[in-house]
Amino acid sequence: MRLSVIGCGYLGAVHAAAMASIGHEVVGIDVDERKIASLSKGDAPFFEPGLQEILTEGIASGRLSFTTDMSAAKGAKVHFIGVGTPQQAGGYAADLTYVNAAVDGLLPYLSEGDLVAGKSTVPVGTAANLAPRVAETGATLVWNPEFLREGWAVQDTVDPDRLVAGVPSQDGHPTVEGERCADVLREVYHTAVAKDTPFIVTDYATAELVKVSANAFLATKISFINAMAEIAEVTGADVTTLADAIGHDARIGRKFLGAGIGFGGGCLPKDIRAFSARAEELGKGESVAFLREIDAINLRRRDRAVDLTVTALGGTAYDKNITVLGAAFKPHSDDIRDSPALDVAVRLHGLGANVTVTDPAAIENARRIHPQLTYVEDRDQALTGADAVIVVTEWDEWRRELDPAHAATLVTGKIVVDGRNCLDATAWRNAGFTYHGMGRP
Repeated sequence: MRLSVIGCGYLGAVHAAAMASIGHEVVGIDVDERKIASLSKGDAPFFEPGLQEILTEGIASGRLSFTTDMSAAKGAKVHFIGVGTPQQAGGYAADLTYVNAAVDGLLPYLSEGDLVAGKSTVPVGTAANLAPRVAETGATLVWNPEFLREGWAVQDTVDPDRLVAGVPSQDGHPTVEGERCADVLREVYHTAVAKDTPFIVTDYATAELVKVSANAFLATKISFINAMAEIAEVTGADVTTLADAIGHDARIGRKFLGAGIGFGGGCLPKDIRAFSARAEELGKGESVAFLREIDAINLRRRDRAVDLTVTALGGTAYDKNITVLGAAFKPHSDDIRDSPALDVAVRLHGLGANVTVTDPAAIENARRIHPQLTYVEDRDQALTGADAVIVVTEWDEWRRELDPAHAATLVTGKIVVDGRNCLDATAWRNAGFTYHGMGRP
């Protein structure tokens, strides 16, 4: 099948390359000339495990191409919208400028029977507003939310845990056209469908809510355990043991119960804020009022990581050498959007510390946004002479591969702050370090 993908950022570039990898002919379209030039040469413009390989293969096979010319979408059977929906400046609501621009630019090139498949995360009600504009061309709008985890995005696209298709519906059931649209999407995702991946056909509003409610639930689970960490810190309890204990309950589960400095990135923070804003518009702000506290708890954990570090240094960070292990908001990614790691690093720098940051993938991105920090690619070089070390992104390079005894030979002060509770506290203490965890005695 011939497909177009409008928007070639984290979502769109991965989706385009992944669709080509399962046999489709795909054209990716974006207004960013530099990004398109990089993708056209087969060079991934950001770090995502597995992307470079399928991008190179797709370009070489001729099934995958990229352009800035929207007319290249003409002739495709399904057109995916994968542009960003950032938080509005000065507010919590999602900015739909790019979604509206993508649809407006695409309309002249749609044909009878085409599908326009929205993948961007949008406020509930967006699809219903866009559908009539698409229908005027003879095409049909569907909403097909993504559930990608950065660092595993290629796997999650090719082999998803579920597929959701929001299609034209009436009285809670797909119309005849809605059923046709669902069948077309089954063809698109033929490899996943063949594996009996759950394929949920629903209306527009439910499809939109599936995405934002999933993100809201994950954010809630993370902030819940971080709230417990706040209690643990004043009672002497150990939040990691607490998480293990409650995680054995099958109704709760252990995943996403890792206390630390909280979540960041380009999805969870802005999505829960946009969800809150949309609920207010619908007159149901009280239904998700708890999300404001979820956000607040998340941001407080960054404060706590800074406070732990300053306290460990005797009450001041001024002129201290602090090594920050991590810049990306999560491992296996170079994404620094709303990164707790960089937030902590910048705050420590603001307190007068000499901050050195190292990260396996995100240094160049971080340097462009925060050039005031010192960046070192070599981990051991970054550790040399440090008065304190703080772990803020749980890369394996220090979670599993850094020997505490070796680290002890490099640093000046044996202080380690584990902002992700990912280190072996006993091993670090045995190496002579004073170990400080988040919500741990």
